[in-house]
Amino acid sequence: MFTGRLVGIYTVAEAAKPLESRDEVRAIAGVGLEGDRYGSAKAGSFSDRPGTGREVTLVEREAIAAVNAEANVVLGEDETRRNLVTEGVPLTHLVGKTFRVGDVVLHGMRLAEPCAHLASLTRPGVSRALVHRGGLRADILSDDMIRVGDEVRTG
Repeated sequence: MFTGRLVGIYTVAEAAKPLESRDEVRAIAGVGLEGDRYGSAKAGSFSDRPGTGREVTLVEREAIAAVNAEANVVLGEDETRRNLVTEGVPLTHLVGKTFRVGDVVLHGMRLAEPCAHLASLTRPGVSRALVHRGGLRADILSDDMIRVGDEVRTG
């Protein structure tokens, strides 16, 4: 069982645009985050491709701090292109597991490894620095609000 907290929320309505910080967002089961490019907007760079785990993405604050300490790049939380930034929860352990962010139930589908698109939107070295610590792709199983400060928990 893991317990941590949500420390950041990022969304954007259009593909390839900078992510915007939010204090809260509505999670919509089977759809995504309200107003996000992969959620209700269906305007993400990969929205036309089938696959699971496109409803919401998460990344660990600890992974971002490690990248900034070890790599020759500086990476802001918004630059990871992930929706939710967590603290205190090892996200790689949540693949295939159901967990909660506040009152919203999510299911970890697969790891969110960095891709060439991420590199094209940031700078050289970001993709390499995030290998095996790029976060988690999840599906949303229940509707409700997600807020910065919410508890992230399993079990």
